Amino acid sequence: MKKNYLFTSESVSEGHPDKVCDRISDMVVDTYLGAEPQSRVACETLTTTNKVVLAGEVRGPEIKKDDLIQKVRDCIKDIGYDQEGFTYKEATKIESHLHAQSSDIAMGVDSSGNKDEGAGDQGIMFGYACNETENFIPLALDLSHIILKELAELRKENKEITYLRPDSKSQVTVEYSEDNKPQKIKTIVISTQHDEFDNEQIMLSKINNDIHSILIPRILKKYPEYQKYFNNEIEYFINPTGKFVIGGPNGDTGLTGRKIIVDTYGGKGAHGGGAFSGKDPSKVDRSAAYAARHIAKNLVAAEVCTECLVQISYAIGISKPIGVYVNTYKTSKVGKTDSEIANIVTNLFDLRPYFIEKRLKLRNPIYSETAAYGHMGRKPELITKKFISSSGNLKEIEVELFTWEKLDYVEKIKEFIINDK
Repeated sequence: MKKNYLFTSESVSEGHPDKVCDRISDMVVDTYLGAEPQSRVACETLTTTNKVVLAGEVRGPEIKKDDLIQKVRDCIKDIGYDQEGFTYKEATKIESHLHAQSSDIAMGVDSSGNKDEGAGDQGIMFGYACNETENFIPLALDLSHIILKELAELRKENKEITYLRPDSKSQVTVEYSEDNKPQKIKTIVISTQHDEFDNEQIMLSKINNDIHSILIPRILKKYPEYQKYFNNEIEYFINPTGKFVIGGPNGDTGLTGRKIIVDTYGGKGAHGGGAFSGKDPSKVDRSAAYAARHIAKNLVAAEVCTECLVQISYAIGISKPIGVYVNTYKTSKVGKTDSEIANIVTNLFDLRPYFIEKRLKLRNPIYSETAAYGHMGRKPELITKKFISSSGNLKEIEVELFTWEKLDYVEKIKEFIINDK
């Protein structure tokens, strides 16, 4: 008797209220790091009907409040909000309550003399990877992200579908075999905000038809590697609650850091509980989670195992990790135990915060791009950004995005394992 099982992951769009907040908080991080790479930032954002509130601690160059508020408006405009209840225009009021970082925290984190840069807080951080997809993230999560990225592209093109608004959610359920191999998609849920262009029944019928005749074929054409998982038996739920006109921060209050499972592995692996957005890389919630993902992905790509979870733990102000743990879910291919693989990780990767920042180039303004559609499973790329320096001059910075997704340690891992026998 077959013992297949189901696993579900979800995603939310850049226009989801919580993701609007993540984008704004990461813009603040980028603004400070773009001006001064050693800046410290911990920024939380709240959004609601026609209001945005920033709060948190910063240490770095003086950024004029008016300039920061304009950047918030630019974020809202770029996401696509210009509607009653939430807009980039003056109708939406923006408050900033950012203040100086505590000297007590700074003392524990900063390097001085022979003292290493300490971890910005205690905590446990996880990284996960599997070989289900080419980008080493779970299939259900990847599909959930893809659905919303393509929906956002259709919205911005405003040609084939002309009524879409920024707020949307997706959820995909995948059936797995008993040996943990994905077999097929069982269920797809899509909820998308839209204009009020007709009565409810006509609107829902139009949206349902456009999802099936425009969005899904577009995905199948763009991602042929996933065609085998689609089938005629998929159960679709399109805007299952009815019309969805009032959305975004006008419909639900948003807060930074409330979509940490969407940001990571869709419920597979594990999560230490710390959010990423709004934090500079001295906060190991962010930097060590990226390092753990980098390790896990390179271990799977090096065919050490087919699935891998890495945990790193820290104490505030202490540079070296308290512990490093590896779980290969009994998929190790190299004749080594998980504890032996953990020792290889400890020897190959310097996991002190300063060296994580240096290895992954994290003291650069690279974070706005992480705020939607997942921090993991993305493609590294070089781009150029413009910022105002601490001296007040305009400067261009070439930065590399998603460095933790690079497969630059695969050969080192293979060589280490060969020499360790």
